[in-house]
Amino acid sequence: MITSELPVLQDSGESGQDTVSLSMSMSELDDPGDGKTKKKRGRPGRPPAPNKKPRKSPLEKGPMGVQRGRKANGMAQQNGEGDPVTLFEVVKQGKSAMQSVVDDWIESYKQDRDLALLDLINFFIQCSGCKGTVRIEMFRNMQNAEIIRKMTEEFDEDSGDYPLTISGPLWKKFRYNFCEFICVLIRQCQYSIIYDEYMMDTVISLLTGLSDSQVRAFRHTSTLAAMKLMTALVNVALNLSINQDNTQRQYEAERNKMVGKRANEKLELLLQRRKELQENQDEIENMMNSIFKGIFVHRYRDAIAEIRAICIEEIGVWMKMYSDAFLNDSYLKYVGWTLHDRQGEVRLKCLKALQNLYTNRELFPKLELFTNRFKDRIVSMTLDKEYDVAVEAIRLVTLILQGSEDALSNEDCENVYHLVYSAHRPVAVAAGEFLHRKLFSRHDPQAEEALAKRRGRSSPNGNLIRMLVLFFLESELHEHAAYLVDSLWESSQELLKDWECMTELLLEEPVQGEEVLSDRQESSLIELTVCTIRQAAEAHPPVGRGTGKRVLTAKERKMQIDDKNKLTEHFIMALPMLLSKYQADAEKVANLLQIPQYFDLDVYSAGRMEKHLEALLKQIKFVVEKHTDTEVLEACSKTYSILCSEEYTIMNRVDIGRSQLIDELADRFNHSVEELLQAGEEADDDDIYNVLSTLKRLTAFHNAHDLTRWDLFGNCYRLLRTGIEQGSMPEQIAVQALQCSHYSILWQLVKITEGTPSKDDLLALRRVVKSFLAVCQQCLTNVNTPVKEQAFMLLCDLLMIFSHQLTTGSREGLQPLVFNPDSTLQNELLNFILDHVFIDQDDENQSMEGDEEDEANKIEALHKRRNLLAAFSKLIIYDIIDMPAAADIFKHYMKYYNDYGDIIKETLSKTRQTDKILCAKTLILSLQQLFNELIQDQGPNLDRTSSHVSGIKELARRFALTFGLDQIKTREAVATLHKDGIEFAFKYQNPKGPEYPPPNLAFLEVLCEFSSKLLRQDKKTVHSYLEKFMTEQMMERREDIWLPLISYRNSLLTGGDEDRMSITSGSSSSKAGSIRSKKGRPPLHKKRIEEESVESSWMMRNDTLQTPGALQTPQLTSTVLRENPRQAAEHLPEQNSEPGSESDYVHNPQMQMSWLGQQKMEEVNRKERTAMNYMKARSGVRQTVRGLMEDDAEPIFEDVMMSSRGQLEDMSEEFEDTMVIDLPPSRNRRERAELRPDFFDSAAMIEDESGFTMPMF
Repeated sequence: MITSELPVLQDSGESGQDTVSLSMSMSELDDPGDGKTKKKRGRPGRPPAPNKKPRKSPLEKGPMGVQRGRKANGMAQQNGEGDPVTLFEVVKQGKSAMQSVVDDWIESYKQDRDLALLDLINFFIQCSGCKGTVRIEMFRNMQNAEIIRKMTEEFDEDSGDYPLTISGPLWKKFRYNFCEFICVLIRQCQYSIIYDEYMMDTVISLLTGLSDSQVRAFRHTSTLAAMKLMTALVNVALNLSINQDNTQRQYEAERNKMVGKRANEKLELLLQRRKELQENQDEIENMMNSIFKGIFVHRYRDAIAEIRAICIEEIGVWMKMYSDAFLNDSYLKYVGWTLHDRQGEVRLKCLKALQNLYTNRELFPKLELFTNRFKDRIVSMTLDKEYDVAVEAIRLVTLILQGSEDALSNEDCENVYHLVYSAHRPVAVAAGEFLHRKLFSRHDPQAEEALAKRRGRSSPNGNLIRMLVLFFLESELHEHAAYLVDSLWESSQELLKDWECMTELLLEEPVQGEEVLSDRQESSLIELTVCTIRQAAEAHPPVGRGTGKRVLTAKERKMQIDDKNKLTEHFIMALPMLLSKYQADAEKVANLLQIPQYFDLDVYSAGRMEKHLEALLKQIKFVVEKHTDTEVLEACSKTYSILCSEEYTIMNRVDIGRSQLIDELADRFNHSVEELLQAGEEADDDDIYNVLSTLKRLTAFHNAHDLTRWDLFGNCYRLLRTGIEQGSMPEQIAVQALQCSHYSILWQLVKITEGTPSKDDLLALRRVVKSFLAVCQQCLTNVNTPVKEQAFMLLCDLLMIFSHQLTTGSREGLQPLVFNPDSTLQNELLNFILDHVFIDQDDENQSMEGDEEDEANKIEALHKRRNLLAAFSKLIIYDIIDMPAAADIFKHYMKYYNDYGDIIKETLSKTRQTDKILCAKTLILSLQQLFNELIQDQGPNLDRTSSHVSGIKELARRFALTFGLDQIKTREAVATLHKDGIEFAFKYQNPKGPEYPPPNLAFLEVLCEFSSKLLRQDKKTVHSYLEKFMTEQMMERREDIWLPLISYRNSLLTGGDEDRMSITSGSSSSKAGSIRSKKGRPPLHKKRIEEESVESSWMMRNDTLQTPGALQTPQLTSTVLRENPRQAAEHLPEQNSEPGSESDYVHNPQMQMSWLGQQKMEEVNRKERTAMNYMKARSGVRQTVRGLMEDDAEPIFEDVMMSSRGQLEDMSEEFEDTMVIDLPPSRNRRERAELRPDFFDSAAMIEDESGFTMPMF
């Protein structure tokens, strides 16, 4: 009987007894006794037999086989040589074979089972990471629960790690040794010791108690031990069952013999053996029931995922190992329920356990009910949010399909089919295996081959390829043919490489019994064929799948070479015929022309196949002359470029054909241009078509080939000038002429950079570039939107190429080619962005002349606008256009966040890296522009609660978040931002008198959003600068109209002595800390010294830190700060500006060195000069308040400890924009580090995404 408590032991001298059994273990065969009959099993506390010789105690015996010495109380002691002295250390080091370790323990158990069991109990305790040791007195006199409670007190509180969770190879090996020890222990004891009703009772009782502990280490370790113990017992039970069956067969055979030949003694022996095996089976079943009901049933739903995973993994082993006993609904239900577990690790173990069962076809009848009950759940797990789980779910569904095709409905299969287009390659490959099993596996290969021969086909795969085409068309994801091929590549490679069969289907007429391929089917088959060729030639997944090109093994490399040779030899002959058949179809031709780039071109010369090359060139020339579609022409151009590679001997032959083609096109183009220009406004459609069609072909070839010797730029420029002067040039001709001219300039630049150009060459190219830039600039005002967009993109590209970066890398000689855009060009580019990018959808629809756009067209238009904005943003980032122009971009950040938020955010991040201060001034400029626009719309009396004002404040808050957490790095930038904001707020006086607030005073409420980014000492400096603009009357006013000033002053005074969220080197983030953060906090006086040293070291950088002056915004553009005309009329220029004003800031070099330093010096001087009692009193009150805050206030972790989801999004934004935050090694830093991952943990922000609607617990 297994109890829940450890048995109370008597003296070790009274606990010995004989245990004679049918042992096959060498360690157990040492016991004397009759091996033919089984004696009664030992019982705890039974006195020794009278004839038994007294045994030596362990201390008298010495090493005891396992070479461990013991004190009398059961404590381990060192043997003086540093060898392992406990069972835990022996297993941990793993130097001894587990068989010998177990044999030594069995020997010690026979000599004194109390001490041996005590050693085993301490083994489990120590494997849990507990430092305590169970003593012999505790073992004899204390209950199980009391011992566990005592051991719980011995845990190391400083660390939550224990052997099963510690990483590293040593502890990984320990886990393996731990499991092996338990399995070997049961295996070695399976013939006698486990039946003595003492060892197993003690171990199971201990593990049951530990598994119910609230200590995770005890629960985890004991559950693993118990599950492995159960697995070993299941193996013993299986062996007993087999022996029972064998014994029963022997008994039946002996009993069926004739009476004279029957051996009665043998029958009696077999009956005795069968009875003994049955008794053993019953005891093993009792043990397994105790473990299952006492441990598994409770721990399979433990709060810890690792423990649940252990239970599910082991029950899968039991069901596979001993299916007759465990493979039934009573046990399968636990696996089925756990399929809904919230942790992917546990769901993964469920699926793998089921895979082991479904692999065996003989077990399918027993799984039928389970399949019907949980099939829907398994199919839904193919969409699991954990990719590993989804992969195993698909594999399990595939096994179910193999076992019984009727088990899955068509809807179930369709749920798996579409996963072949998944971006995650393992999921797609698993789905491809399912698709292959379902649709593309040949059920009767011999019959299919015979049918193909009768039809005159060389391959039996024709029907399968047709089915592949139909599947591709029905999936309605036509752009993802490469993904489909990649998904099937591992399972259906033989089918996908059958290019002969694909070519037969495309070229030959269908035979009797075959359907004709439709036009869509032919297009799809060609696309799939090209994708299979690419996959075979490149031997890596398509773009979007995988993490990059993997290094191929020697076997894979050989297969790649063989495949490339095979496809080259086949398509060298087949491709010209395919082009000839489909030369009129642009889509098919464009796909077919991709094939030559995967050829091994040496085969042309090595295989004497020049005639096929001539045929290919002839067909390409026909295609060029027949088509004007851009995609087809670019494919032809790329094919010529590949065939003209200098490394191949066919280069000369191809170059001759290319030159002849370009000669014809150039002559035709020159002639048609002359005719068009002569006809002028009388030009007909034929004249326009001749120019446009030829120009399209030349532009496509100019992209990949150097055509400068044909001087295409001249006629293109003439067309553009004529169009500008007369305004009658068709937009398509203008677009193509712009593009062709652009290519011509780039090829000229390539020639110059690769050679040693003369000064005349540089000047000639400069003239060409200058004239083309002027034409593009004039095209920005064209009435046709495509022309304007093309001119804008080319302007941005050329300004980027011919910028100051052209001279880097020892290319100073190219300085004459550098172009810097003047203010007029910058303004026109910016205005183009404002007019064509930051527009409402309704405006865009009207600009499309009322055309009804579908969703695809809207997305395409959005991509086009994003490209325009990205091109302009690059000019700002690389300092080609002045940074103040970015103010008009930044101010649209919130309004157009969904469309352009990522681009604007990246632009802001990059410009801050270039110049933090200038970026900060640009940010405040954008806010000032929005504020002025609001003043113009609503007048000076703003409703500060309106949505427009809230929108500006929200934008300011977002800008403030982008400064990140490291306030030292952004210190000067934030201070400059506040300075500009204060000056703007007090820029104009109220014409009604000084007792009325300045018109822009409400802007201080926007500025409050940046106060949290100031250091403590900088807040005082900024406040002092604010007081320069304030009169005594302003300081005393408390009306609502003065609330922006009051709020801003409070934001500067609050935290004046405790830096809220300041991060300085070597100091904590707050002088006053919460109870948690007080431990380890440096003394206040020490912290002040550190902060002052940081401040003084920053102040000493005055001679090196250059602060740009006020921004000079360009005139006549929307970047200009739009002033209220009423304010401008009433404003009088100040005759004597105050010290620290904008003019001083711009023109005084000393102030440009460090504005904050100057302000602090002025503050000291002003305090020495002033003797105002009011200021003294106010200062005294402020110091008193600060002292109280230092002692009592709890630190405010702004922007870090947040409560709402919206703030979490902002926090994510802040961290994205911060480059590297080097936090000081303080306690607060550790607390923040613990908090920060929560903001990026999807599980913390989003409730369970797995779609599981059946919670277990």
